[in-house]
Amino acid sequence: MDYILRATAARGQIRAFAIKSTELVEFARIHHNTSPVATAALGRLLSGGAMMGIMMKGEKDVLTLMMKGDGPIGGVTVTADSKGNVKGYVNNPMVLIPLNYAGKLDVGAAIGYGELTVIKDLGMKEPYVSQTPLGTSEVAEDLTFYFAKSEQTPSAVALGVLMSTENTVAQAGGFIVQLMPGASDEIIDVLEDKLSKIKSVTEMMEEGMGPEEILQLVLGDLDLEILEKIPTQFHCSCSKEHIARGLVALGKEELQSMIDDGQSITVNCHFCNTDYTYSVDELKELLEFAKIKSAAKKVGILGEENL
Repeated sequence: MDYILRATAARGQIRAFAIKSTELVEFARIHHNTSPVATAALGRLLSGGAMMGIMMKGEKDVLTLMMKGDGPIGGVTVTADSKGNVKGYVNNPMVLIPLNYAGKLDVGAAIGYGELTVIKDLGMKEPYVSQTPLGTSEVAEDLTFYFAKSEQTPSAVALGVLMSTENTVAQAGGFIVQLMPGASDEIIDVLEDKLSKIKSVTEMMEEGMGPEEILQLVLGDLDLEILEKIPTQFHCSCSKEHIARGLVALGKEELQSMIDDGQSITVNCHFCNTDYTYSVDELKELLEFAKIKSAAKKVGILGEENL
């Protein structure tokens, strides 16, 4: 089972999160049929997004991360909530590029130079939107820069996805360690020294270490206290009814045009790659609903929340 740990250390001067995400990244690989480098890119952002999601406090809060660069992958998009649910997709799931100089999957080259956009919908009138330039485009370093630049929170982000020889996901996970305001120079020095000596996330996981052991390695000498263990999973809230509402929102003219074509239509959910098919008769029902909705709105029978 995949899960996230929420922890604190150094008497509240440090907060930390660690995730085991092997199953959810493999789920994403299967559903999107991603190449190894696309799996690594998506898996890293899914892992980071899941941890960032549980940093939010509201039941209905939603986080969206978008990495868009000039590389062949086109872009990576992930959405997470505050309860451990996460979903995402890549624009070009079958991208194939050579390994990097170290013989590793070259996520940075696949994404390329561009921009990281972070959107937090916290139930306010307008969502919080932040954009930062991509540095290495290796995901973890770009999230580290985002925390420092946009949230003024010194952070260490480590993420990893290890593929098996069969190109399935062997290991996936990561951690985020953050210094809280007022952290002492001594604590900062100890933490920096610890982080400079640890192996990569996938190496530690291959050695049998889970989130508990990884946090113990990094923060064990700093009064580590694990506060919460939260299940995490790839979860998409799409449904045929949900997609139907989107079709109604297209308007009467667009629906009529689809009906006039005389063929069923298929709509694909980008996040989970599920297809939903609507027959001509179903489209006619949606058109009738769209007409009723339009008429009711004109005379003020329905409020915006009912439309």
